[in-house]
Amino acid sequence: MMMTLKTLLTACTLTVVSAIGASAECGWQKQAMSCADGMTYDRESGTCVVVSG
Repeated sequence: MMMTLKTLLTACTLTVVSAIGASAECGWQKQAMSCADGMTYDRESGTCVVVSG
């Protein structure tokens, strides 16, 4: 019984640790921005702006 409990606890711990690691790698707060043709993303304003030139 004790070996089963230790195995279950270890499996749960590894699952939680890997889930936390995966969520940190994904960058949930970041989102890809795509702009229309002839425009580019301006990081300062956070919007698409017309490409000059």
